[in-house]
Amino acid sequence: MKFDQFQNRVDHFFDSPRHADEKIDVRQMNPVILAFIGDAYFNLFIRMRLLDFERSSVRVLNEISNEIVSAKFQARAVEKIKSQLTEEETDIIRRGRNAKTHSPKTSTIEEYHLSTGFEALLGSLYLENRIERLDEICEISFQSLIGE
Repeated sequence: MKFDQFQNRVDHFFDSPRHADEKIDVRQMNPVILAFIGDAYFNLFIRMRLLDFERSSVRVLNEISNEIVSAKFQARAVEKIKSQLTEEETDIIRRGRNAKTHSPKTSTIEEYHLSTGFEALLGSLYLENRIERLDEICEISFQSLIGE
């Protein structure tokens, strides 16, 4: 994107903000946008859970959280938890997996797409304010990864 195009977007970005009480229909949203939200949530969730194990070295916390929040680990988590997902949740993962994204740097294309689906699921649960189910899926995923 050229700088002029970027500047134009920035200039008009806040022209019509969403109202706090406006309901978001996640079925109509781009799954990559859902993944954007889901990635942020999962990253924070993992960082908070890691405090149960380490509280003195931010370097260790950062290394472990980066590993767990990676596409490779998220793809493994999806494989381990898919039997516990509803049909609707599986469909959101499929939509996210099939979304157009860029090429991965540190994982296979398959892992990257599956992790995008996982993040899309988390993002949709967050935006629908289904926090109990969101935390349940994050916890199951976390446990499945550290239990390997």
